[in-house]
Amino acid sequence: MLSDSPIPYKEHQGVSPRVKCLLVDDLEENLLALSALLRRDDVEVYCAPSGAQALELLLQHEFALAFLDVQMPDMDGFELAELMRGSERTRDVPIIFVTAGAGDPRRMFKGYDAGAVDFLYKPLDAYVLRSKAEVFFQIHRQKQQLAQQLDILAETLRLNEMFTAVLGHDLRNPLSAILTAAELLQRRTEDEAVRKTAARMLASGKRMGRMIEDVLDLARARLAGGIPLRRGQTDFGQLVQRMVQEHQTAWPRHTIEVQQDGDLVGDWDADRLAQVASNLIGNALQHGDTAEPVRIRVDGTRDDALRFTISNVGIIPPRLLPFLFDPFRGGQQNRGRGEGLGLGLYIVQQIIQAHQGGVEVLSGEGPYTEFRVELPRRGQDVVKL
Repeated sequence: MLSDSPIPYKEHQGVSPRVKCLLVDDLEENLLALSALLRRDDVEVYCAPSGAQALELLLQHEFALAFLDVQMPDMDGFELAELMRGSERTRDVPIIFVTAGAGDPRRMFKGYDAGAVDFLYKPLDAYVLRSKAEVFFQIHRQKQQLAQQLDILAETLRLNEMFTAVLGHDLRNPLSAILTAAELLQRRTEDEAVRKTAARMLASGKRMGRMIEDVLDLARARLAGGIPLRRGQTDFGQLVQRMVQEHQTAWPRHTIEVQQDGDLVGDWDADRLAQVASNLIGNALQHGDTAEPVRIRVDGTRDDALRFTISNVGIIPPRLLPFLFDPFRGGQQNRGRGEGLGLGLYIVQQIIQAHQGGVEVLSGEGPYTEFRVELPRRGQDVVKL
């Protein structure tokens, strides 16, 4: 096999990243002439006198461009191009056919159908050859740079999420001490002003605790491949009733109507589903019309799955619907400073997906917004790879 020995490449200012170019021709003099035109410090040229030897090189190297002679014995350029397009490793390598024949439309159609990006006819114009090659070399360099930037961004994101997870975990201990002190202060003082201050500290601390848990759940979903579950026999009806009572106390001006049917027991993580119910009920109360009730239905009439729906009067702006379950963006709808980080709906989706279920939202067809959750009664935990 013929192969031009690449000139040792030295990184220095002003020299572009090195790219590789493949030349395939059964005539040695053609290979020498082409390689002489294309070779330079930032271009590494490989030559192959046959299609079979070209395939060997394609398996070993990543090429920015391939020049294929059309007329070769055993395997012509069209056949080689078809083989390249059939392989995942080489299907994206740009191909320029080089031919001594006149411009035959049928021949050109066959070449483009085989995957060519261009045709060059002998005798070759050195300027045209170099200009066309440089276009593809530059595109390849840009792809390499984008891939490197993507790797850097992905690693930066991973480190940021790891830092967030560690920080959220470490914040729980001092926050727990503050909450304990506030509770103790509230119980042991008779001063009404101090009691009110302690109550505000408790409320703020608990809200901060929920935010920290949301951040930790985000980190678990991103870093651990999904939110972990502790499955066990769970009565979803009782769980919903408990969440309704808690929210009714906090939102006394709202009415919550609950309808339950069928068997409401399944193999679920009770704590995680409590998060789901709490987030969706709280979302409906927060954004719903206070004059209209929030309606909840828990349907356990199916043997294989349970359906949980919650609706309120009020619609979500259409521009927000595509991003509703995105972290941080889903909570943009009229969110105040004290209402959280906008992670609630994202965490709901992650918990339901971990149960192998689904969640969707319908809004805008009428005056209502409705969230629909479907939970398989049993199933293996989903682990994202």
